[in-house]
Amino acid sequence: MMVPTSWVKSVVAIFLLPFCAVLTQAFFTVFTRATVTQRLWAAEEFWFFSLGVVLWLITFFGLPRPLVVYVFGHELTHALWVLLMGGRVSQFRVGRDGGHIITDRNNFWIALAPYFFPLYSIIAFAIYGGLSLFMDVRPFGRLLYAVIGATWAFHFTFTCWMISKRQTDLTDHGTFFSLVLIYLMNLLLLIVMLVVASPQITFLDFGAEVGENLGRVLDWLGVLFDRFSRGASGH
Repeated sequence: MMVPTSWVKSVVAIFLLPFCAVLTQAFFTVFTRATVTQRLWAAEEFWFFSLGVVLWLITFFGLPRPLVVYVFGHELTHALWVLLMGGRVSQFRVGRDGGHIITDRNNFWIALAPYFFPLYSIIAFAIYGGLSLFMDVRPFGRLLYAVIGATWAFHFTFTCWMISKRQTDLTDHGTFFSLVLIYLMNLLLLIVMLVVASPQITFLDFGAEVGENLGRVLDWLGVLFDRFSRGASGH
């Protein structure tokens, strides 16, 4: 008996939904706690990151969108993930009307990578880290957070904009599965950024919050299953 791959991916996506919900609740709980109780909003990192986000939003909605820059990053991300998966890229084309690569390997990680892998933010981190080996880059920390804010907002806005256009990257692997995976991976990225930006939050703290939320979900599922069992036995 052959089961279509799209069915398997849909089932996997359904099982990922509760995990997405638990992580989302944990993220907003920890973010609210850090913002209100631990005064994350008063930190320079928060303000410069927010400044970068605002400047990019003004650019995205008020000026001609740099489509070539996005398409180049989109296709380059595909190519990088092909190389990470042990494949080979034989052609790389970029233009204002779109782009493509020709490769000997493809899977959903390669296809969806541009939607959860903020290439320009990672390049900024890499440049900052590389320069730190040769000079004191601490005076440029504020600039780094502003650049990360702008490049992450670049990634987020273009991702939302492209998803609405029914890209074949998504439909080829099942739109439902693709959207769930994109959401989950971007959420994990936000969690990492929150922990890195806030000295009061550690990954252990966040893990403890996830554990509490997961425990509440399991308790709720247990109560629901118990009621269902009682109702079934009553008949």
